[in-house]
Amino acid sequence: MGKTRRTGRRGTSAAYREVIGLTGPLLPVMSFLARLPTATIQFGSVLLVARASGSLSAAGLTGGALAVGQVACGPLVGRLADRHGQRAVVLTFCLANALAIAGLVVGALAGLPTAVLAVLGAAAGATVPQIGPMARARLVALARGAGARDSTVGAALSFESTLDEISFVLGPALVGLAAVTAHPGFALGGAAVLVALCGAGFALHRTAAATRPASVATPGERRCASGATSSERGGERRSGSVRTSARRRAGADPTEPTGRTSSVPTSAPPRTTPAPPRIPRSVHPLRAALALQGAMFGACQAGITALTERLGQPDQAGLVYAAMGVMSAVAGLSMAAVPAHLGLTTRWRAATAAACALSLPLLWTESLTALYATVTVLGIAYAPHLITVFGLTERVVPPARLAEAMALATSALVGGQALAVAVTGRLAESYGPAAAFGVGSLAAALACLIALTARPESYTGRTAERDRHARVADPRPGEPS
Repeated sequence: MGKTRRTGRRGTSAAYREVIGLTGPLLPVMSFLARLPTATIQFGSVLLVARASGSLSAAGLTGGALAVGQVACGPLVGRLADRHGQRAVVLTFCLANALAIAGLVVGALAGLPTAVLAVLGAAAGATVPQIGPMARARLVALARGAGARDSTVGAALSFESTLDEISFVLGPALVGLAAVTAHPGFALGGAAVLVALCGAGFALHRTAAATRPASVATPGERRCASGATSSERGGERRSGSVRTSARRRAGADPTEPTGRTSSVPTSAPPRTTPAPPRIPRSVHPLRAALALQGAMFGACQAGITALTERLGQPDQAGLVYAAMGVMSAVAGLSMAAVPAHLGLTTRWRAATAAACALSLPLLWTESLTALYATVTVLGIAYAPHLITVFGLTERVVPPARLAEAMALATSALVGGQALAVAVTGRLAESYGPAAAFGVGSLAAALACLIALTARPESYTGRTAERDRHARVADPRPGEPS
């Protein structure tokens, strides 16, 4: 037994070393620091406007507008990255987001009207550069391009989800610390600097070439990208280039017609960018499950806040939520040790069932100690569900639409959480914390029902469970298969 545990630990650590080997040690640091502002601005904007204006309604409206902007425009950022590559898109949105956050801080401190602050908040949300989804898409592209095993891809998704968990625990904590010791504006100012500097570093990192479409990539970028292969271009283009070279050696202009065809010049057909492949319908249950998990997040957040206020210790709410986030991060890192024979669909169903069962004790929680214990245990189910659904999304969606699909998945999560916070906050005020926790349990039950009934299919047409190597490039002639 002890030998088995040591072997499992070595396998897990080896998987994460392989993930770091794909990117180098600098990229994870840059991506973590660049995604930290996303976890900061939502809570920070509410505290900033509340402190500057003295109006909780203005603060809530600004925070809500920020969430709407992020949910609405996140998929657009992903689609642009799929079509034009991550480098230019992420760099542009990072700089725009830094300016939008700075504008929100200046506007709040200047006492601008609520409507203007809401517009500034929406702009800050709309320009979020979606570092988390981009990092997932980039890591998957690097792993698949290198012919990595499915365990490495799973470890990459676990690693990225853990970075998300840590950022969403650390971000609000930093905002709260700044609000207590100085002013929330300092936290948002730091967020603007981080997204500008570290976001630019993430965008300009050499691995960005791995996600650049072949139609716009330079030869150097295609050589740099780990997954670049010549098989995508096919034999027709190779034969065409051979014919052109032969004509050049003969002294003919390749743009002019030969005497054997016609004496009338003919123009080459205009190049057209191929339409991106459609995202299959089987991805919709995955997005619905993420929206429901976001709703569970939001309902638990509202219930925790209401219960700690009822117990006369409202300052404990952030610590309770942080305890859940830490446990979730630990569970996420442990996912690399799950045996490969437990497929993604099985993991999905197990995670949703665990979330539903572990959320039920919250309905009868009345003390702070019980709240800490229950919420911490509940955190075990959160990251595994996220990692599994992102893994299924990677199997279901065509490679050319992966960044957009990851951004849509994140938007579903954020949108579900924002809607649940708004609804369950009022329920908790009127009917107590159990009402909010009840909504969270209901969302978990619905997510479990979706997991039990859905059968995601790979973009190749096979079931995602069996299509384990769909994205590994075909071996070149002479290479072992």
